[in-house]
Amino acid sequence: MSDTARMTAAAYAALKAEIERLETEGRREKAEEISVAREFGDLKENAEYHSAKNDAALLEAKISRLTEQLRSAEIVEAVADGAAGMGSTVTYVDDASGREAVHTLVSAREATPADGLLSIDSPVGRALAGAQPGDTRSLQTPQGTRTVRVLAVSARRL
Repeated sequence: MSDTARMTAAAYAALKAEIERLETEGRREKAEEISVAREFGDLKENAEYHSAKNDAALLEAKISRLTEQLRSAEIVEAVADGAAGMGSTVTYVDDASGREAVHTLVSAREATPADGLLSIDSPVGRALAGAQPGDTRSLQTPQGTRTVRVLAVSARRL
């Protein structure tokens, strides 16, 4: 993992809320599961107890990982109109297929390509970063080199 995790202010707030939920509700649920499993008898041979303890350890590992992401977060503001960057909505056309696509470049944490939110760290995101309308960018795919032409770039309010 890199030293910093680039994300928008919205992603930072969502990450903070998720950690809070895991530290409160998540821990409480795991403690209840352990308590119930303890009642099943001999702890040495109690599969439910060992499973609940393992789940609690996995929860703590997740909280630790997310907390580290929060500590190393670098809040990136949406860019102004012009060059594509974090928070930009980019309209581009694939030269080979002629298909037009519209994606908003976001952090990997926020990315949901089906909803039009593309990670700026993805191959297409890296190719589009810094592009301006009229630019042509190439990227490597398993099927070979793909060329896209940028039609428009606009800032999105994050």
